[in-house]
Amino acid sequence: MSISIKNINLTVNEDVYLKDISLDFESGSTNIFLGRTLAGKTSLLRIMAGLDRPDQGKIFVNGEDVTGLSVRKRNISMVYQQFINYPSFTIYENIASPLKISKMDKREIDRRVREVAEMLHLESMLDRIPTELSGGQQQRCAIARALVKDSNLLLLDEPLVNLDYKLREELQIDLQNIFKERDAIVIYTTTEPAEALKLGGNIVVLDQGKMIQTGVTSQVFHQPATIKVAEVFSDPPINLLHCTVDDSALKLGENLRIPLKSHLSTLTPGRYIAGIRSNHLYLNSQNNSNVQLETIVKLAEINGSETFIHVTYETTQLVVQEVGVYSQKIDSKIMVHLDPANLFVFSEAGSLLLSPDNRSPEKQL
Repeated sequence: MSISIKNINLTVNEDVYLKDISLDFESGSTNIFLGRTLAGKTSLLRIMAGLDRPDQGKIFVNGEDVTGLSVRKRNISMVYQQFINYPSFTIYENIASPLKISKMDKREIDRRVREVAEMLHLESMLDRIPTELSGGQQQRCAIARALVKDSNLLLLDEPLVNLDYKLREELQIDLQNIFKERDAIVIYTTTEPAEALKLGGNIVVLDQGKMIQTGVTSQVFHQPATIKVAEVFSDPPINLLHCTVDDSALKLGENLRIPLKSHLSTLTPGRYIAGIRSNHLYLNSQNNSNVQLETIVKLAEINGSETFIHVTYETTQLVVQEVGVYSQKIDSKIMVHLDPANLFVFSEAGSLLLSPDNRSPEKQL
């Protein structure tokens, strides 16, 4: 199966929701739509599902124009942010409901329900009703009902966003395995770069209704084409510092000079923008290549097992992401360390010129 969307545009009350989107998808592919809130992810998903129609553009399935085809006539499944289950049905009946509507043989329904329930660890809960389950278990039920149809197109709109961190991690692993076993086209929306990397596959980065980069997920992470892509594909957004280059060094601020070694050696004299992700700024030196920035603490946010320290380097705002819990006195001076090998370099117009040596997404995160 193949799906092509061509030149999709959508405007609502003069607000541009989608602008000139063209994409192709093939069976067996996992595709991530990554973007912030209001980037256009859900709007594009609803058009692909047949729930909404674009102002312009067409959708083709195996070469056939299905733009105006009702959602009921499309072989799709969709999972929403908020789990939706029939409250008076058992979990078994909830999962089986789309198969019963299609009048499938009872034995085949039973086989499919129990198979997908086992995948999502619901086999011991099939006789319960949704209110007897936790929120995470109810969302598993909603996902199971979508999977049981064995649809050609599986759409998941931030399905794990309302679950706690531990459960989200478990389901991300489960979903990776499920996606690999199916021949469907899977499209999964998220606002979170870490989730996109875990799910892998291909990615479409969206911003304000526009498609700003596509490609293999890990490659786009390592090679963001622009500052905007790097900001969307970093959480917190990538730190940016204006810099200049002369014949021997890259200069950050008034006094810090970084020798033009490694990937920086190809830079020619001029003005640039350096980028570094928050998890590549440290409170303690990591190796002999590290350089130091003298900064002033503006805020320290403790989030679970991590601390996000907001600092000012000269006139530039930076965020340091450290594993562990650290208390910092506001307006105190601290030294922040970075390895020049982790620097991205962009043109002043925002286009990527140089990126760090490629590493696995796990090490980058």
